[in-house]
Amino acid sequence: MITSMTGFSRHAITLDGGVFDWELKSVNHRYLELRIHLPDHLRSLEAEVRKRLKGHLARGKVDVVLRDRGQADNAPEAFDQERAQALIDACAAIERRMRNPAPVSPLDVLSWPGVLQGASDAGEVLAEPLLAGFDTALEALVAMRTTEGAALADGMRTRLEALAEHARTVHSRRQPMLDEQRERILARIRELDLHLDPKRLEQEVALLAQRMDIAEELDRIDGHVAAVREILDQGGPSGRRLDFLMQEFNREANTISSKSHDLEITRATVEMKVLIEQLREQVQNLE
Repeated sequence: MITSMTGFSRHAITLDGGVFDWELKSVNHRYLELRIHLPDHLRSLEAEVRKRLKGHLARGKVDVVLRDRGQADNAPEAFDQERAQALIDACAAIERRMRNPAPVSPLDVLSWPGVLQGASDAGEVLAEPLLAGFDTALEALVAMRTTEGAALADGMRTRLEALAEHARTVHSRRQPMLDEQRERILARIRELDLHLDPKRLEQEVALLAQRMDIAEELDRIDGHVAAVREILDQGGPSGRRLDFLMQEFNREANTISSKSHDLEITRATVEMKVLIEQLREQVQNLE
């Protein structure tokens, strides 16, 4: 199944009177970049959260936030006086070495990790139910990415068929274009009343036709169309492969456009470039 890199999920759980919110958000990115924000007393969960994300996601910039909305009984947090005093002493020592240091407020001290703490074993007690809640949020995120990926794949198939149709139009005009160009050259020679060696003339016309021929480019476009269809059918992380094929599509369309002296082929290649750009934009969101 083709999946998107864009998704969002949120899951709230209540544990022993406390309310916790998991919020997961992902957007497109070249690699898998994880940004995990946990309360200080639950930082021990980060390694497991990171492991589970890597087990389900291959690409994307993913933000994970766990919010602790506090206990229902509003129990105060423990105040670590020794750690606070050590922090104050360290700030005082640094201030003596600085000119015009910025003052450190009580709130700065309280916000330092470890100064205000919940129960020391809170992380261990809450780990299992919190990770179960995280799994629920992760499943919802993956489901959303899968749904959006399926929609993107359907849109890509529609545009891919339109691209193949324009390629068939170009193919149908290939031989008539070469014949018309050959007749145009011969008519010009007759108009100028030039007496050239027929064999040499035929060789030069054949060489010119070879330089103008777009058969190889059309064959490669047909091959790229088949490759994209196969990738979409197989599913799995395929954004990088598809992005490479979009570059190849664009290269072949540009070559056809530069070789062509036919109005119908030029119009078809313009439409092909529009479709290729639309496909490329969709590919940017695929995992």
